[in-house]
Amino acid sequence: MPASQNILIINCGSSSLKYEVYRMPGQESLGKGIVERIGEEQGIINQRSKDGALHYELPIPDHAAAMAQMSKALLDPEKGMIDDLSQIAAVGHRVVHGGEKYASSVIIDDDVIAAIEENIELAPLHNPANLTGIREAQKLLPGVPQTAVFDTAFHQAMPASAYLYGLPREMYEKHRIRRYGFHGTSHRYVAARAMTLMKRSPENTNVISCHLGNGASVTAIENGVSVDTSMGFTPLEGVMMGTRCGDIDPSIIFYLLERGYTEKDLYRILNKKSGLLGLSGISNDLRDLESEAEKGNRVAIEALDAYAYRIRKYIGAYSAILVKVDILIFTGGIGQYGIIMRRRICNRLENLGIVIDYHKNVQNSAQEGVISKDYSRISILVVPTNEEMQIAIDTFNLILGAASEHPEMNRHVLI
Repeated sequence: MPASQNILIINCGSSSLKYEVYRMPGQESLGKGIVERIGEEQGIINQRSKDGALHYELPIPDHAAAMAQMSKALLDPEKGMIDDLSQIAAVGHRVVHGGEKYASSVIIDDDVIAAIEENIELAPLHNPANLTGIREAQKLLPGVPQTAVFDTAFHQAMPASAYLYGLPREMYEKHRIRRYGFHGTSHRYVAARAMTLMKRSPENTNVISCHLGNGASVTAIENGVSVDTSMGFTPLEGVMMGTRCGDIDPSIIFYLLERGYTEKDLYRILNKKSGLLGLSGISNDLRDLESEAEKGNRVAIEALDAYAYRIRKYIGAYSAILVKVDILIFTGGIGQYGIIMRRRICNRLENLGIVIDYHKNVQNSAQEGVISKDYSRISILVVPTNEEMQIAIDTFNLILGAASEHPEMNRHVLI
């Protein structure tokens, strides 16, 4: 095992590079940063470590330059996180789409890279950027082992009844059209964290996890395994989100095409101009809508009610397929901080045994903990997500042998 057990986490987007360093197995974050506006005239880098914050602006023409700036910030003599790049023992990458090939995190080799390339057609906006991050990290840290942690992997346990669409079979067999699901790393992390908080075992616990942010998804977890999730072939399906429409009648698309909208128009509308933003015409930010709702703004109230209603429907549906539910989790920006929205969602779920405690809901605010009544048959938890932590745990387990030498780490790993 390498003397250093620092793990660098990389989340590479088309014009950004997010990173964080964890010291394992203690799960201590040494700091995090983000390089933004890659390829634009002026780039930005922000980093915060225990020794302070860094901020500077300069041209960052490509991801190689972004990696160089990340390296410079990591090694900053006053506000950096490490003294030398040799102190990085492994690198964990967030990768959006692993298709049907990967049901768990993996050590990156040529076959993994080929599989990520193969799935570019399924995630054309994300997988290319993720690949860029992998290749640039290999150049920056030659010989350092790296892992891929897929957003889709956790949901590969879903049965065919959950992932198949009612389309001609050839659509699945020839074009790979099926439900893949996303936010898997987040759902896996918060479900595992809930097991620790409630002193339960995944093998006899069923969970409904609500990851609610600008993107939102609900997942049914049975005995530690994802058995259904609201996002589908793409992240557009499911509950209404900040700017995404969620579930709609597909015929609406053909109806609008006949009325002069182009495919490009509809892609933008459904992904960027719908959801809370589109329905309210005000904002995709929950705080803005709640402020307007308090003033009696009708469209803000309707947008908030519609958002809560659709999430409530998924909770009801997943309660049916799970037969019994033990824990309901709220996570993500809205799930963690949306005190009023949590109350809206839980309203009328008492018949399922989900009874929120209004005082605990306010008192806990954004903190980890239980917000249900003591007599609630189903415990309601707020669990802040930490996808970077989960990536660090997976990377440590895969590369540094934590499963055998640090059994306490396994508490955080669902099947």
